[in-house]
Amino acid sequence: MPNPWLSLWMSAANSWAGAARGFWSAEMQRQQTAMLKDMTEQMFRFWTGAWMIPSSTDWFKIRR
Repeated sequence: MPNPWLSLWMSAANSWAGAARGFWSAEMQRQQTAMLKDMTEQMFRFWTGAWMIPSSTDWFKIRR
């Protein structure tokens, strides 16, 4: 014969575990999104930094 109290307790524990899993997954997704955004900004700055045109005063300092 199944124990109704154990069944009720297991059902509540499963519910709490599902909520915790959802919060954990959401936090992981937020961290991944933030990390990807930061990596993209760094990559953009790295690849576009070589195309920067020096200011007019810097250009004359370099040439002379």
